Amino acid sequence: MTESDGVFDVDTRTSGVERVVNVRLATKHGDFLAIGYRDLVRGDEQIALVYGDVGGEEALTRLHSECLTGDAFGSRHCECGDQLSAALKAIAAEGRGVLVYLRGHEGRGIGLLAKLQAMKLQSEGLDTVEANLALGLPADARDYKVAADVLHDLEVRSVRLLSNNPQKRDALLRHGVRVSEQVPLLMTPHKENLPYLLTKRDRMDHYLPHLEAVIQHT
Repeated sequence: MTESDGVFDVDTRTSGVERVVNVRLATKHGDFLAIGYRDLVRGDEQIALVYGDVGGEEALTRLHSECLTGDAFGSRHCECGDQLSAALKAIAAEGRGVLVYLRGHEGRGIGLLAKLQAMKLQSEGLDTVEANLALGLPADARDYKVAADVLHDLEVRSVRLLSNNPQKRDALLRHGVRVSEQVPLLMTPHKENLPYLLTKRDRMDHYLPHLEAVIQHT
């Protein structure tokens, strides 16, 4: 595998996904094409929601890590549900883009039960990084190769990445997807998730410049 300008030569890569099904999915944000994939390495079932023709350059793209508590239950402990909705809305407004919903990423890759255990430790005073480490788990165990494989299958060569997380950008570059722009996805914080967001900013290098105004106001 070779690398030039931070991007690996995609002709030497091996895809780890199999496309299984395409079906139209009507959502409150618009009609998407839902494409189901099988992860040939982990066995996870993955899904991409595609709006318009995304092949080629600079597709507005969101890599969204699975978060049952935030996405389905509306937890205010995190911002995941708000980001999911905002990303789909932005992609539909753009008229062209893709959201890759990454199963197996619950709790930054530690799983649902461990995530709930980490949340309990956070309620006792640890931050989100400390809680994972206290459980003997990585602060972030996510891998984004499957997301890059999905984008390659969709013939997306470069993206405008909807993310505050520099690790996602770096991972796509490692796996042969160019990132022409990193587009912030900033949600209005509230008292329940502000400590979590500050930890992401201060310990995980997330781009969250809007938090400073919230801190000064409070």
